[in-house]
Amino acid sequence: MALALALSCSGLFWLLVRLVQLLSDATMRHSIGAVTLCGLLLLALSPAAGIVIALRQRGRQRQQRRLASRYQAIFQQSQDSVIVADSATGRIVDANPAVLAQLGYRADELLALSMRSVLRGSASGAETVDALLQCREPGRGHELQLVGKSGRRVDVEISCVPVRVEDGFLVSFLARDLSDRKKAQSLLMANHDRLDKLAHHDQLTGLPNRMFLQAHLPTAIERSRSAGAMLAVLFLDLDRFKHINDSRGHEVGDKLLQEIARRVRSAVRPEDVVVRMGGDEFIVVLEKVTGIEQVQSTASRINELLGAPVTIDGRALVATVSIGVSLCPRDGDTMGELLKHSDTAMYHAKDSGKNTFRVFSPQLDRAIKQRVAIEASLRAALKLNQLDVHYQPIIDIHTQKVCGLEALLRWRHPSQGWLSPEKFISVAEETGLIVPIGNLVLRRAVQDMARWREQNASVVPVSVNISAVQLERSDLRQTIQSTLDEFHVSPGLLQLELTEGSLFEKRTGAFREDAIEGLRDLGVQIAIDDFGTGYSSLAYLKRWRVDCIKIDRGFVRDLVTDLSDHAIVGAIIAMARNLNIHVVAEGVEGWQQLEMLRNMGCHKAQGYLIARPVPAAEVLRFLRSETFDMLDSGIYRFWGIEDLLPETGS
Repeated sequence: MALALALSCSGLFWLLVRLVQLLSDATMRHSIGAVTLCGLLLLALSPAAGIVIALRQRGRQRQQRRLASRYQAIFQQSQDSVIVADSATGRIVDANPAVLAQLGYRADELLALSMRSVLRGSASGAETVDALLQCREPGRGHELQLVGKSGRRVDVEISCVPVRVEDGFLVSFLARDLSDRKKAQSLLMANHDRLDKLAHHDQLTGLPNRMFLQAHLPTAIERSRSAGAMLAVLFLDLDRFKHINDSRGHEVGDKLLQEIARRVRSAVRPEDVVVRMGGDEFIVVLEKVTGIEQVQSTASRINELLGAPVTIDGRALVATVSIGVSLCPRDGDTMGELLKHSDTAMYHAKDSGKNTFRVFSPQLDRAIKQRVAIEASLRAALKLNQLDVHYQPIIDIHTQKVCGLEALLRWRHPSQGWLSPEKFISVAEETGLIVPIGNLVLRRAVQDMARWREQNASVVPVSVNISAVQLERSDLRQTIQSTLDEFHVSPGLLQLELTEGSLFEKRTGAFREDAIEGLRDLGVQIAIDDFGTGYSSLAYLKRWRVDCIKIDRGFVRDLVTDLSDHAIVGAIIAMARNLNIHVVAEGVEGWQQLEMLRNMGCHKAQGYLIARPVPAAEVLRFLRSETFDMLDSGIYRFWGIEDLLPETGS
């Protein structure tokens, strides 16, 4: 009997628990029938049911209190400022201690304000704040300003999260302080502007330099073309300046150049550009030219001002100038054509007795005829296999090991002997011959790597120069892929060198991002050649995603004596190191240059001091040596031997 009673009570208890669960589920579903049924049953079992319900409710309340306590702790202890506002009115309903400390308000003061009082945009900010209050999806990245009690403004990044409540919406604003980031960006931009000025202005005269002209003149030509106006380029070369420099000393020569720069600048309009190309050469760019008479008047005025004596250190000097003039579009519509034709006219002015100017004309165009002859000879050279590839070693300065090779085109001319690309590469690019020539160099380089591998040599990456014309006119990606597959050479052993100019479309200046990304997808390395002479900037360097930059020889040449070049090279090496980009210094021709580069943290070098370019058959002696022996290349080691300096490396 007792056992039956116990079982009956036990079953009744579990029936009671199940009824409580049904009651809870029915409440959640608002099911009136289920609630009524459960209610009637619970009346019959009310003493036990009341206990179970009370226990269940108490457990839920404890869980809710724990969650509320946890969320409140997160809210109160957050290091970022958090403000909660009513979506409809904008009234602040809650704020954490971080925002009170940041804005200088007490809690009661801040809760009496609207979000429109403490959050501002770039202008009045009302529309921006109103838009954020009405957001119904989480959002972030809005840069605004928090306004403190004292009126001080703090730059912040706002993230907003809408929160639905019984009577509407609240919006939670998370404000992250941007002050440190803004300060770092300002310092970075200031440093970039300083480096940009160093790179694009001449230290001696303060005038823009050659690199500035390379960036400015194509844009000026495009403006003139769009406006249907004439543009003039004046090429100035001082007469007998070398004699003054040699007889009076470089200090006097520098002072003379400074005075010449000042006089040329005073002879032209404020909007005209005066550039020091280097040495005693200057370029003047005249935009919005009304006619040839205006250009002739400007050239005559420059001749007159520079013909007047210059007093330096108590002695009078006369430094006249010869000027050549070319006009756009009459004499060309590219920077190369205008500079070439003005240079040709300048030499005619010198031949005419100096201290005068000449305007380019077809009668002066001997250089063009010569280029036509070069083009014909170059086409024949391709058919007759007169073009060859030589290789110049790139060494690791610290280990003295050969870590790379650069493939360099050479022309075995039947009457002039070996010719370097400087003699003919511009003609090849203008005529489109650079495409078959470039393919020849690429194929030969990959073929030579395969041959060295078969001869058990330790193969290192080989750099091949790629021109802008190749990127535009040929299926370069497919050509590279098929060549690597044919000779079974790893893509990682091929490095493509592109100049900064080739990375941009000539007419629009647009970055050839798709073309570069397509090459990177092959697995080859990408290097920027002649870095610092074109479009170089922090923003582009970040976008390029390159493996290596090669510092232009123009910066390396005067590295030891020119403070500006030293600063630029140091900045390039530091930037590259921070971006994990390898650096190669080109044109190393002196021991002091190499030692200074080593001290500055540059790991790789290339130049005549190390080795001249050699045919493929002679490369094996470089590849089979564990360390690069400069004695073997005909040049003494620089480590510890500073008294054996060559006079020149070119």
